[in-house]
Amino acid sequence: MKSLTRFSTFIGKTFAIWVLIFAVLAFMIPNLFSWIAPYINPLLMIIMFGMGLTLTTQDFKNVLKAPFKILVVAVAQFVAMPIIAVSLVFLFNLPKEIAIGVILVGCCPGGTSSNVITYLARGNVALSVTATSVTTLLAPIVTPALTLWLAGAYLPVSFNSLFLSIVKIVLIPIILGFAVQYFFETTTQKAVGLLPLISVVGIIGVLTAVVANNTENIIKSGLLILIVVVLHNVLGYVLGYFIGKLFKFNLADKKTTSIEVGMQNSGLAAALATTHFDPIAAVPGAIFSIWHNFSGSIVANFYSKMSEDKNKKKSKVYTLETEI
Repeated sequence: MKSLTRFSTFIGKTFAIWVLIFAVLAFMIPNLFSWIAPYINPLLMIIMFGMGLTLTTQDFKNVLKAPFKILVVAVAQFVAMPIIAVSLVFLFNLPKEIAIGVILVGCCPGGTSSNVITYLARGNVALSVTATSVTTLLAPIVTPALTLWLAGAYLPVSFNSLFLSIVKIVLIPIILGFAVQYFFETTTQKAVGLLPLISVVGIIGVLTAVVANNTENIIKSGLLILIVVVLHNVLGYVLGYFIGKLFKFNLADKKTTSIEVGMQNSGLAAALATTHFDPIAAVPGAIFSIWHNFSGSIVANFYSKMSEDKNKKKSKVYTLETEI
């Protein structure tokens, strides 16, 4: 079991590399991965169940202890990224199928990868975990509402359908995972070490299915989508950092806000796009999944060298309980 846990940790730490390798394989040999498409939603449900296993009652107590900073990060997540998405859609005059995919990415909650990146960046890990949990739990209402409002002009958007999909894919698995953790805590703790491996397999499964079934669309529009995705992600980091600065957060919290805003649950965006819209609408989510893990690694390396005190080589890792 220890060997498997160590392997799981290794896979989690090298996640970005595996994402790139399998994305290339799916593009070059689509027949190997196209069969995964019907299992996109179940794979995401497994990932969300795993997220639920990591939630504890302390996470919810943290919300009550520090509502302001969590509220700022959550609102920034659901305001900044949709605004950036719509701005890029207008700037590049994107086709409606791609436009709705970009907007959907912007309207999704924070990605779980942000928690790892925050840790590597010497940010406030507890704030990151709690903010990701809060935005994910809000997603069944907020994501369909924002998508309907911002993308309804491009393609018909059903709030009810998106709501039910997110409840099924996100909310129910998280609640079940939390319940299992709550009632079987000792047993769950033994399995938590395997979650990075399960998450990586699940995300790669979603990614390769989307890429394999959209190779022609990627050849046709991939470069344009990549440019939009890179700008969306990078502008999210920058705007998130300045939002933290605006509210006079300490350095660790500014880093965390930046990362939380910039990194999206793009796997969920790809799954929703595949289920409810044209297949090409899933491509922005798939490319975002590849890109933000690499950009996150670069941002983490840059942020880890920053310090409140320029005379110190390393900044302190702050916790939610001590700093909020």
